Amino acid sequence: MDEGGTYTLLVTLPEATRIGVGALGDHAFPAGAYAYTGSALGSGGFARVDRHRRLARGESDARHWHVDYLIGHPEATLREVVTSPGADAECAVAERLNEGPVPGFGASDCDCPSHLAHETTLEKLHEMVENAHEAARETDDS
Repeated sequence: MDEGGTYTLLVTLPEATRIGVGALGDHAFPAGAYAYTGSALGSGGFARVDRHRRLARGESDARHWHVDYLIGHPEATLREVVTSPGADAECAVAERLNEGPVPGFGASDCDCPSHLAHETTLEKLHEMVENAHEAARETDDS
């Protein structure tokens, strides 16, 4: 996968926990489902998603981005990835989702409140993410 675009990682946490998120400090993460939206527009494109998958499987322990602290937590499970190939829609997708429990998460290079969303169930969050990507792609195409 070397074409880039926008992606959203869908992650579950079975129990509430505290996670240290680098410079953002320790934060409470309620049990449930999380959606982290990022971009993979540089060289290598969606290879960034492969890196996230390796970290989630425990094959790497490098923590470069806020999301690495969540997906690298032993109780977190990366369930799936939703992508919008060719779309520069990271903020547009994130703005269409509920905010998560960590202000500024994944949004250090933009004005968004957060690029992490939280919902109680994976099914509900997955539907929201699919709708957000679809709407953002339509906006990006116009």
